[in-house]
Amino acid sequence: MRLLSVNLGRATRVPYTDQPEGLTGIDKRPAEGPVRVTAPGPKGVGAGGLAGDAVCDTRHHGGDDQAVYAVAREDLDAWELELGRELANGVFGENLTTLGLDVSGALIGERWRIGPEVVLEVTCGRMPCRTFQAHLGEERWVKRFTERGAPGAYLRVIEPGEIRTGDPVEIVHRPDHDVTVALAFRAETTRRDLLPRLLPAGAALHPELLAAAQKYTATQGG
Repeated sequence: MRLLSVNLGRATRVPYTDQPEGLTGIDKRPAEGPVRVTAPGPKGVGAGGLAGDAVCDTRHHGGDDQAVYAVAREDLDAWELELGRELANGVFGENLTTLGLDVSGALIGERWRIGPEVVLEVTCGRMPCRTFQAHLGEERWVKRFTERGAPGAYLRVIEPGEIRTGDPVEIVHRPDHDVTVALAFRAETTRRDLLPRLLPAGAALHPELLAAAQKYTATQGG
């Protein structure tokens, strides 16, 4: 398991985002050399966890619980076959393109050591949006991405440091529950009845999703 690339985006003005200034950093490209990773601060205040990476719409992106976004190269390869086009590392707006790691099958609260310094913790999956759809230029992309159910994973920074392309990825902690990123994504999107099943992940789960699961369970049971 290793990093195929560490990807950074620049703030770019586009016509297809509702960010107040019309800016997005979704178009990420592989970086050369080491990249510093730190916890950026609370959502709405902090942006991304990677130095040099633009996170423009902090209403929906960035913050400590969405500091880093990872996508498996294997998932990009599967989409290549379906879409009939090449998909470069970083094209999904991911910071980390991994190889040999089941990113969407990772457990909420699972921890990865990347290189000698950095430790990240899985919090939730990525929700597709119209900016993502327009960036890719694929019709019905939000629906198709949701139906596939392999959203990649957001991670928080447990131990900061530097990472670079080629760094090994080691799973150093697996929590004692069965709540995967894929399950959390389904519960948040197409199967709200699954929300109670997320509760065993506890505080490791993204706080907004944990609150949704707690509210659903209190009102609907589960």
